[in-house]
Amino acid sequence: MRGGLVTIGTVAALLAAMGLTVLGLGAADNAVANYDASSWLWSAARSEMARVNGVTARVDTRMEVPGARRHPMQVTQTDRLLILRDLKTGQVSSLDLATLQITATTRTTPGLGVNVVLHEDAAFVVDAVQGIVRQLDPRSLTPVGEPVRYPPGITGGAFDGEGKLWIAIPSEGTVSAVTAADLPATPESAGGLSPKQVETYTIAEPSHELVVSTLDDGVAVLDRTSASLVTVRAGTTRRTALTMAAAGTLPARTSGPAVPVTVSGDRRVHVVADGDGEVRQFTVPGAGDRLSPAVAWAGRFYCADEATGTVYAFDGAGQLVDTVAGKGTGPLELEVRENHLFINAPDSSTARVVDDKHQVREVNKYANDVLGGDPPPAPPPPPPPKKPKVGKPGAPRSVTASAGNAQARVSWRPAAANGAEITRYVVEGAGQKHEIGANQRAIEIKGLTNGETYTFSVHAVNAKGEGPARRSNPVTPTAAVPDPPAGVTAEARPDGTVLVKWPAANGQGNTIAKYAVTATSAGTNAPAGESTRTELVIPAGELEYGTQYAFTVVTVNDKGAGSAASPMSNTVVPFAPPGQPVELRASTVADRPGTVAVQWSPAVDNGRPVTKYLLDVAGKVSEVTDTRATVGGLGDGQNVLVKVKAVNEAGPGPEASTTARTVAPPKVTVTGSSATATSATVTFTVDAGGGQATCTLSTAGEAPKPGGCSSITMSGLTPGKAYSFTVTASNAAGEGTATRAQTTDPLYGIATCRNGSEGEQRTYCDRDVDGRNGNEIFSVPRQDDPKQVGWAKPGTRLKAYCKKQGEEVYAYVYNNDKRSTWWVQVEYSGKNYIPWAWLNLEGGDDINVLPTC
Repeated sequence: MRGGLVTIGTVAALLAAMGLTVLGLGAADNAVANYDASSWLWSAARSEMARVNGVTARVDTRMEVPGARRHPMQVTQTDRLLILRDLKTGQVSSLDLATLQITATTRTTPGLGVNVVLHEDAAFVVDAVQGIVRQLDPRSLTPVGEPVRYPPGITGGAFDGEGKLWIAIPSEGTVSAVTAADLPATPESAGGLSPKQVETYTIAEPSHELVVSTLDDGVAVLDRTSASLVTVRAGTTRRTALTMAAAGTLPARTSGPAVPVTVSGDRRVHVVADGDGEVRQFTVPGAGDRLSPAVAWAGRFYCADEATGTVYAFDGAGQLVDTVAGKGTGPLELEVRENHLFINAPDSSTARVVDDKHQVREVNKYANDVLGGDPPPAPPPPPPPKKPKVGKPGAPRSVTASAGNAQARVSWRPAAANGAEITRYVVEGAGQKHEIGANQRAIEIKGLTNGETYTFSVHAVNAKGEGPARRSNPVTPTAAVPDPPAGVTAEARPDGTVLVKWPAANGQGNTIAKYAVTATSAGTNAPAGESTRTELVIPAGELEYGTQYAFTVVTVNDKGAGSAASPMSNTVVPFAPPGQPVELRASTVADRPGTVAVQWSPAVDNGRPVTKYLLDVAGKVSEVTDTRATVGGLGDGQNVLVKVKAVNEAGPGPEASTTARTVAPPKVTVTGSSATATSATVTFTVDAGGGQATCTLSTAGEAPKPGGCSSITMSGLTPGKAYSFTVTASNAAGEGTATRAQTTDPLYGIATCRNGSEGEQRTYCDRDVDGRNGNEIFSVPRQDDPKQVGWAKPGTRLKAYCKKQGEEVYAYVYNNDKRSTWWVQVEYSGKNYIPWAWLNLEGGDDINVLPTC
């Protein structure tokens, strides 16, 4: 079963986003028609449901289910309604698909043992432990009429194609059909009509272990104890013997005439045909026993291997025709709905849809282009356990017999399976031999003679053969049996134990020696222990947490005579403090000082929902309901201890711990520097302290220059000048600095004078002439003869310092008509000036690279 519990708040948000808050009748009908081929798929790792359209093989809606991460979910749906049950909380909700609004909610006992089913406008809650089948109005989830009652420990609870609900009763060896009562016109007018038990068929010996799969027109029942399949169609029963080395399984629902029986222990599928009862067998490729029940669909059989995430498809002749590879391991859920086969992996991001032409298409359940997209990534599933060594089973433990009136009751505790699932137990004694289902570890042996002493033996059977037998104590049946206790109560306690209490019974003249307690859950019936008092404390771990149990008590006197069983107790769900959170990770938050981010995978809840987590980060304790948190105020560059433990109704469980470090101020180390005449480059490394650093280069008189945190170049500097550079790296926790001294290269120019073409201009640049000569150098930026300090022969290389505005010089003879008011201070008899018109600066002759004098 698949699905999840949707809160009213979640649905309200969904309606607002989709614009479906107010729908007329026509719009509502269209909404349903648009999704007739859809199915809701559960994603346990993300705690959300995805609605998959079978026609397009795409998700159209994702809805988060708060507080349900890793919870198993049940969903049953029609084109109009969705009934959802959270197994951990027990809450049941009815969702109207025409409006996507919750119409009602109700509570059931949490855990396995209760099943909710839906067919057209009939809904049922099947309480397998108590044996109660109750019809509900799916609109209001209110009871309809009186329930149908069976002996405790029933199995099954699914509709066939004709709308009959089928139930198997292992204690009687029968299967029964229930039909729904007509719903009242309005929920308020409920009453009167009740569901009816309309058919009952004997299909096995009492106390055999039975598995049910409903058909298009009846039911198939696998008798695990006798290794046979019984079908009931149109009132006719047909039994087919099977050759199975281990216990077989069936899907909850089978489509088509052939019924597949999956024996995971030897990876074989037995297909029982309708009509002649012919049995075909085929082997599923691979290794291991993690096969889910094969599902019949459109003439093929699909069998999932949960160890590899692979689904194998076989044709009617048992030939492998397709292999659908998965992207992970873990549970795989196969359901035929709306002329499509939906393959869901609750622990994975993907699902698959198979149409009636056997075209397989992959579905991304975490698609981000739909409502509710982009949740956090799912943690990977745990690795599969190593397969144990396989052998014959061990001897049953604590084989006990008590006498009754011409009968005896024999009970025992499980034998060691030794790597192969126990398929049955064999009880022998008093000239009788009984085969009992693996989970039915108690039997009433009748037809005995009062006053005669009997001893019984019990041995287990698995795929490797029969294990050793263990004998009971001798018992002598007698008519002088005590009364059973008048009433039994059970209480699940926070320490994982279960307290079963009853009033003292009437020994009818004999001393009461002890009381024997039997636990009943869905499909199982096994001894829970014995007590000489009027109460029994069942130790923690003896019963499975999260599973429903009820109890009966038998009185045993000092003669070894036992009473009939007491009335059934109330149902309880054992629980204990949750397990340790797993996959705890703590990391630095790079953009926030003194902060760490913590996340973990949910703890095993051990029978009660985890309500919160206690998070301790460096002594700062907080309560969180999610599996992630961000904690600040811890100081910079600190190593902190992180501890987290889960809390449920029983209290806190064991803590998990790890360490993390908050972001520290960065550290800068200069590794080198270089320069040109007008720029400098500083190279360095930065330890960002776990943060995200930004870097700048600065020096006196210049604007800081940002850049990458490995090297920064600053331009526009003065040639030949000594600088002190500072590198600054900053992050959320602060900044770090380092300095570097670097001098820019000097800048040179070439004194240039080109000779003219007429007269004495031809020699003007080469020697002194009367009044003027080329490349004259002055102590001031103008051609003032008294201020001339000399002249530079053409081609002379002069060191340049800076530029200064002065007299305009036009070098129509000197330098290709170069004309400017700039003068350059050069190294010539000290620091003096030459017109830029007479000097060509190296590196491009750009006057702007020189600072102003």
